[in-house]
Amino acid sequence: MKKLEDILRRIDGKGYKAYKDIEGVWRFPSFTLYIDHVQGDPFASPTRIRVRMPMGLAAYPGEWRETPRRKIALEDWLTRKWARLLDAEARRVGTGKSGMISIDRPGQEIIQRSSVNVCSDSVEARLEIGLPARGRTVLGREAARMLLEVLPACAERAFFLSEKDKESVRRRMELTDNQEAIREEMRRRGWVAFIADGAVLPRESGASDRPMKGGDVIRFASPESMRVSVSVPHGTPVSGMAVPKGITLIVGGGYHGKSTLLKAIERGVYDHVEGDGREYVLTDRDAVKIRAEDGRSVKNVNISPFINNLPFKRDTRSFSTDDASGSTSQAAAIMEALEAGASCLLIDEDTSATNFMIRDARMQALVAKEKEPITPFVDKVRQLYDEHGVSCILVLGGSGDYFGVADKVILMDHYRPVDVTTRAHEIAREFGDRRHAEGGDRFGEVTDRRVRPDGFDARRGSREKVDAKGLHTILYGTEPIDLSGLEQLVHPSQTRALAWMIKRIAERADGKVTLREWIDRLTAETAEQGLETISPFRGHPGNLAMPRKHELAGAINRLRTLSVQRGDSR
Repeated sequence: MKKLEDILRRIDGKGYKAYKDIEGVWRFPSFTLYIDHVQGDPFASPTRIRVRMPMGLAAYPGEWRETPRRKIALEDWLTRKWARLLDAEARRVGTGKSGMISIDRPGQEIIQRSSVNVCSDSVEARLEIGLPARGRTVLGREAARMLLEVLPACAERAFFLSEKDKESVRRRMELTDNQEAIREEMRRRGWVAFIADGAVLPRESGASDRPMKGGDVIRFASPESMRVSVSVPHGTPVSGMAVPKGITLIVGGGYHGKSTLLKAIERGVYDHVEGDGREYVLTDRDAVKIRAEDGRSVKNVNISPFINNLPFKRDTRSFSTDDASGSTSQAAAIMEALEAGASCLLIDEDTSATNFMIRDARMQALVAKEKEPITPFVDKVRQLYDEHGVSCILVLGGSGDYFGVADKVILMDHYRPVDVTTRAHEIAREFGDRRHAEGGDRFGEVTDRRVRPDGFDARRGSREKVDAKGLHTILYGTEPIDLSGLEQLVHPSQTRALAWMIKRIAERADGKVTLREWIDRLTAETAEQGLETISPFRGHPGNLAMPRKHELAGAINRLRTLSVQRGDSR
């Protein structure tokens, strides 16, 4: 620590590259500081550092990390504490990002991250720091204040827990245990989603994922016919609405809460923090949101269950396009989700292609089936569940033709759900089957694809370019990958992880292994061994968060240079 201070005082006023002298390992009284990478100038990517404290000093109970979910919950809790402490110390000085210390800030979800790592012998925080400079001149005394005063104070306050902190961690552990207990009950009883009574579903605004507050908030209350009660390890049983496997419709007038309910279900694939309002809104982790995406690329996807008999006899069993229509993109998204192992599809008619969702009796009378290549989803959704066991939750406001194929129909009335299944089935019988089913006898094949290495060229000129820009863009070689259609991607750190996971698959692809196998292997390996395994930065993968395998599949499928070949069907 003293030697680091001497160096910072010596380089004060020198050129920025003098900061390279502080790279290395520095011992402090209660922790070790690792300065892994020093930025080249004040406007470059910040300097990467790590703060590691022995577990003997931190003294966290072993029970806090006895299960993978508890370990993730603890690391998330510590990351949030670091973020609060660093916010309080924020002080921009000099040029560019000079003077800032930051940690990867979580959102409302509890996700496996690389920002903090808790293991049996130590706890480590991975941070970024803007080394202070005025122009390209080192501000050594200000750097000494940051590294020798601010950082040690934050480290000790973050890692040494007060009694109040310990009580907060205890509540986090109880919440995590309860969430896992409900998910286990969901698996045992065949539910695809659970929405607790009292949950707060609406968000603060379209730009904020925080819960809406105030007297106008209507908390969720389950219809009596769908209400269940689940015993949990901590506290009283949790009651709420169980959505069973099968086909569930969410209907109702505009602005009555249909899409709000589906959005909460969509995000329920993740656990949420205490105070979010959706702590006990839980969804099968393999549920996938599907939408139309005009203009996206599709590479050798078997869309024949939905689209056939195209002009010029184009083969839809291995279909490719660089500019998909709404209906084609939605068909491809469903088949790609099934290929990756989706258990439930989540669909909102507001973001769907109309001609993909329904073809009513009048249109059937005017345009004969042999002139229409598209088989609407209404004629396939029941077959999809009966043959492949894939459930579906659909938001509908304009088509009652789905009543006849639904297992459950939930009416949203002033943000309150009402079970109208019996009445919907009665209406289906009263009106009769005026349209003709066009889905044939079976759903059709789900075809695996083998990944070829030549589709993953990340070169841009003489160098490779792999990076993420915000939540919805990956820069991969010369091609940006647009992820705006992946609505269950929730944090830019997941997008960064996706970029490097694609690069890892590119290094291994040999044309023999299917896309699903590569994705399953890599997600399992990363979850078990940590996000460090995919990071390009040795020792400091501090800004990555674990994506689901479905977002990894979605990102790869949107790579315009992707090269795949048809594999086996199932």
